[in-house]
Amino acid sequence: MLHTDIPTRDDIVRLATARDRISVSVYLPTSPSPNDTEASRMSLKHRLFEAVTQLEAAGEDKRRIALLAESIQDLIDHAQFWDHLSYSLAVFATPESTVTFRLPNRLGPFLEVSDRFAIKPLMRAVTFPQAAFVLALAQNSVRLIEVTPESEGHDVEVPDLPENAEAFGTGGAQAGLSTYGYTVHGLEGEKVRIGQFARAIDRALRPVLTGRDLPLILASTEPLDGVYRAVNTYAHIAADSIQGNPEKRSNAELAAASRGILDAFYEAELVALTERMASQAAHGRAVTDLSDVARSVTYGAVDTLVVDIDAVVPGLVDEKNGAILFSESENAVNYDVLDEIVRRAILTRATVYAVRADEVPGGGPVAASVRFPV
Repeated sequence: MLHTDIPTRDDIVRLATARDRISVSVYLPTSPSPNDTEASRMSLKHRLFEAVTQLEAAGEDKRRIALLAESIQDLIDHAQFWDHLSYSLAVFATPESTVTFRLPNRLGPFLEVSDRFAIKPLMRAVTFPQAAFVLALAQNSVRLIEVTPESEGHDVEVPDLPENAEAFGTGGAQAGLSTYGYTVHGLEGEKVRIGQFARAIDRALRPVLTGRDLPLILASTEPLDGVYRAVNTYAHIAADSIQGNPEKRSNAELAAASRGILDAFYEAELVALTERMASQAAHGRAVTDLSDVARSVTYGAVDTLVVDIDAVVPGLVDEKNGAILFSESENAVNYDVLDEIVRRAILTRATVYAVRADEVPGGGPVAASVRFPV
């Protein structure tokens, strides 16, 4: 079982605004398997040694360095914590506190020592949270299942959700009441009844799904699948469905089947984003040059930011005009320029996509659509 802590927007904002001369950010690949626990702990211990070395080279206060080392060592020694992991671990530490997130995404090892935390890799869990709703839809039953990285799928209570299609038939199982008030039978009656059933489900789901942006995945068969899609009002419905009768599959089986559809959903979202940015670039509303993006985000002009989570560009970004001072190597004084761009984007409420290198429009480490040219 995966044990995850998906950060909320408030969590990310707190990390993005935190400042301490001794701030250490560590990302580690981990495993839910107990057999890999010791390797993960030793990896964090190695990163702690690297962080202390950088801080000592920068001449930071030895007492505060010792407090930081003690805090991270306490985490390393916390045996129960290491028994409950996911695929990655993020650690944010200062001499006074240590915050961790167990993430379902597979992130590479990363260390940054600076006066601020590195949040760029953390954004991957927010961009692609591996969570969804599954609507298991059959004529004899309906259930809404919430899928999260740490669960096998659990039922969501939906007031007024129809139990089955029979409630919408009159004059027998093959009859329905048309929109004009008369009873129709046979195949025509069946179509009317299924349409009424689908619309009632959509109405019941609206209060539950309003304001959410998780994908909705259908688990159904025809003709109900097509009928429901025709009346659905939720904007984030996935194009693909889980095939087969959902009544014969458990929540865990439906959750497992949803993973591949989620991957396809996110891939289609990135393709659409790339096409949209290409169109915006032709009209001066998108930029891919790193210096242009840094300047735009500093002035609050960035609407959507796409960034390579694995790329690192050491340096500093001017607080007032966004000018970049590049560094040859990482140290305890500078930080990742791309991470700072992400931080400024978050604080100006831009939408941030943390992606892999080949998914960034323009082929560079960052791209952005802008609200106005700078």
